[in-house]
Amino acid sequence: MKRTQLFTVVSYAALISVLAAGCSSSGQTSGGGTSAPGGSAPSTAPSAGKTNEPTTLTLLIGSTGTAYPATQAVAAEAEKKLNIKIKFDIKPDGTEGDNLVKTRLATGEMADILLYNSGSLLQALNPEENFVDLSKEPYMANLLDSYKETISSNGKVFGVPGGSSNVGGILYNKKVYAELGLSVPKTWAEFIANSDKIKAAGKTAIIGSYKTTWTSQLFVLANHYNVQSQVPTFAKDYTENKAKYATTPAALRGFEMTSEVFKKGYYNKDFLATTYDTGLKMLAEGSGVQYPMLTSAIDALAQNFPDKVQDIGVFPIPSDNASLNGFTVWMPSSYYINKKSKNIDTAKKFIEFLISPEGQKAYMSKSKANGPFVVKGIQVPDDAYQAVKDMQTYFDNGKTLPALEFISPVKGPNLESILIEVGTGQKTAAEGAADYDKDVKKQAQQLNLPGW
Repeated sequence: MKRTQLFTVVSYAALISVLAAGCSSSGQTSGGGTSAPGGSAPSTAPSAGKTNEPTTLTLLIGSTGTAYPATQAVAAEAEKKLNIKIKFDIKPDGTEGDNLVKTRLATGEMADILLYNSGSLLQALNPEENFVDLSKEPYMANLLDSYKETISSNGKVFGVPGGSSNVGGILYNKKVYAELGLSVPKTWAEFIANSDKIKAAGKTAIIGSYKTTWTSQLFVLANHYNVQSQVPTFAKDYTENKAKYATTPAALRGFEMTSEVFKKGYYNKDFLATTYDTGLKMLAEGSGVQYPMLTSAIDALAQNFPDKVQDIGVFPIPSDNASLNGFTVWMPSSYYINKKSKNIDTAKKFIEFLISPEGQKAYMSKSKANGPFVVKGIQVPDDAYQAVKDMQTYFDNGKTLPALEFISPVKGPNLESILIEVGTGQKTAAEGAADYDKDVKKQAQQLNLPGW
């Protein structure tokens, strides 16, 4: 889908071990390889007596959240230090953006660099055919193996991270929770009870923003911690066509949650016309109290509502068992170099600079941590958001698991539209799950996965 840095080295170790055990929207080294543990910016001193015009690279990126302004900050430094100018090309979110990326690749019109999902959505783009292999670049040693697994194919590594990892869960307005005497729910029943009280108080209990179509998926995708905790073989069996959403009760539960909150009237009345940005505004102002969302949204909240961001907390999608309470983790999106670019060497220099300490500092000037960083030596700042701090205990206690798209290459393209149908009462949860099971088949066959 179409993407909190609260981790100390100690707490991060729990995440690394989980992701490594479990594991989704670009040649050869350029000059100035890294040698320091965190990487170093490549040397770019111009030749004596030469006036160099900047080399222009195109970069295709979405505009939602803070990845765009953060990349702009890196680009500004790169222009001064590397004599590289970045021309940004903005793509839409969700399925429309995915289709644009696939069309650009198919027609040979892809930008020099693409910021897109890691994991299963990358695999659907045939990375070996379309992106530059970076596995021999010296700075690859500075990326966590658990991250590299999500942007690799057949031993080749194709990307570098954009920002931190983050989690999926329920963002909530702590101020309103306190006013209504609510506590963080540990079970789905407690979540429903809280939602009833919020609705009775005249506020929107659960924010829906289906105008931004990818936001329809959170109850299903962020519920994966609960699925995998109850059915440890689900990801493996799902990949091998031995398990289905419709016939695995723990997996079907996410579709049922999507259906239930609609039937109970918890959404804002105009949720079909509400955008992601409007949803964040509702949450910040407290007119909407709970928002199923990725914690990457916290950066956007801080940017647009700096005086409200500390009022926002996060808790996991509750299961039916209070002992199963943990976060589903998303790896960051990644920058890939177009294999057909005429500026591959220059693009490599920009990528190398981006993940150097200097580049990361520029990036974080516009995008604070939403989870652990996947670049070694880059740590979560002391002034992390409150919602990021809420996650600390879960990571310290090993109560995290990677999202399914980072464990399995199987992800159908139509999940968001199917869940909009479920989330508006057009289909039952069982019908939606069965439709999604059919949806993934085509992609699995395109990937030539055994058993499909």
